[in-house]
Amino acid sequence: MNAPEKFHLPDIQASEDLRQLAIQRVGVRGLRYPISLRDGQGRVQPTVATLEMTVFLPPEVKGTHMSRFVEILETERGPLDLTELQVMMNDTLVHLGAPAGRIHMRFPFFVRKQAPVSGVESLLDMDASITIEKAFGREAEVSLQVVVPVTSLCPCSKKISEYGAHNQRSHLTLTAVLRDQMSLERLVRIAEEEASCEVFGLLKRPDEKWVTERAYDNPKFVEDLVRDVALRLKAEPCIARWTIESENFESIHNHSAYAFIEGSNG
Repeated sequence: MNAPEKFHLPDIQASEDLRQLAIQRVGVRGLRYPISLRDGQGRVQPTVATLEMTVFLPPEVKGTHMSRFVEILETERGPLDLTELQVMMNDTLVHLGAPAGRIHMRFPFFVRKQAPVSGVESLLDMDASITIEKAFGREAEVSLQVVVPVTSLCPCSKKISEYGAHNQRSHLTLTAVLRDQMSLERLVRIAEEEASCEVFGLLKRPDEKWVTERAYDNPKFVEDLVRDVALRLKAEPCIARWTIESENFESIHNHSAYAFIEGSNG
């Protein structure tokens, strides 16, 4: 009996297609896979990513080879940083025989933080994503996105009230298309520094007093949040284009306040 690998099996995907319609993106989506990330300090953080991996399919080719995307992930490689992402993108295009492609991965990302007074440490989780895309005749483009939980305190509420002010947890979503190296932690710190106050995984009573007073002394509307973060991103030479969203989960309404701003750096 012949071994299975000796059988000749037709490659249907590689056959000719007569409809003459190119497909801009074809591949796999919703693929969960463990990855390791190298952070801004060179430390390695393991996480689980949900991936979308696609390539351009020429009009004359019937289909792409879906299994090859998984083979790319199974290739032994070091922790992912911007350099390793470029290698992964190049491997994908060569392995699939494609002139253009895109890899998008979203994952939980953890930042170790120190409470402002007690100094106790804890991890804070947030949602992040990395996208690398290679278009026809262009260099691969990398973008980072992170959703940073922060505190916002309403300036109007503080102004009109004899005591107190309403505040809420907010999500600042920063997306940066890079022209040079930048870490997710850098984006996180920019968001936290421009909020009424940052949030922490673990606080003692002296810390709770500090964050309460910090927010009260630093009130910001949703419009203030996106504008102040925008000024910071405009000053980052490693960023080519950026978008900022803020959603404030209002404590006195059953709806959110929302703002969006985008721009480019030259």
